[in-house]
Amino acid sequence: MNETGKKSMLCPNCRKLISSDEPQCPYCGIANPGSAWKRYMGVGSAGGPVDIVSLIFYSNIAFYVFSIFLNPRGIGFAPNPFTFLSPSDQSLFLLGATGTYPVFFLNRWWTLVSASFLHGGLLHIFFNMAALRQLGPFVVREYGSSRFILIYILSGIAGFILSTAAGVPFTIGASASLCGLIGAILYYGKSRGGFYGQAVYKQATGWVIGLILFGLLFPGINNWAHGGGIAAGALIGFIAGYNERREENMGHKTLATACIAVTALTLLWALLQAFYLRFF
Repeated sequence: MNETGKKSMLCPNCRKLISSDEPQCPYCGIANPGSAWKRYMGVGSAGGPVDIVSLIFYSNIAFYVFSIFLNPRGIGFAPNPFTFLSPSDQSLFLLGATGTYPVFFLNRWWTLVSASFLHGGLLHIFFNMAALRQLGPFVVREYGSSRFILIYILSGIAGFILSTAAGVPFTIGASASLCGLIGAILYYGKSRGGFYGQAVYKQATGWVIGLILFGLLFPGINNWAHGGGIAAGALIGFIAGYNERREENMGHKTLATACIAVTALTLLWALLQAFYLRFF
């Protein structure tokens, strides 16, 4: 609290210290920075940003567990490590697997969002979540939480749109979203340049080469979703910018909040309708 008894806060847009009753931020010009809605959009003055990487991580774990619970008799116990503890196709379909059949024949367009939170086995989710833990914090640090959300969610949707248009009938997994993070890292490294940027770019290029080889060597890999995710991530990185070139603004935060709201409502719908169709 300052000398006049006014409360201080961080501006939700530029994060500079201001009085909470300012009609306009003297630094960035945003109107009514002390309003509850704008403080929520900027995560608030009391603490740091929500750990969005952990939120996505545990959401994926929860959906994997629920996909097992939904049809325990359909769980895969084959010695093949890639199908061990795999949910049944029925469970995955009910929870929002996407592809040509769900989208074009059943008009389940919302599955383009939900499919990123579903996985086909223990190894599938293990490797994807390990990649999220590795890639996510880097993208949050260089782009910010709001742009991370845009890259992750929109790249997943873009990857599945491309794979569905290419004729993939049934698909799931966080890989398209993770490839979006790789695409954003590729753009960041190339754009930033210098020793650090070149090192980042070379490492991300190695990941892309590894994805291509993996997709060629193993059947059932959705290469269309991977490619679409990488392209979308790089494009979003280019349009939205990164912290060294452009600070996050209210537009980024508004779009990120919209993405979170749409995703949360979609996942809630997936859970409710799956539970109803399975047990009633």
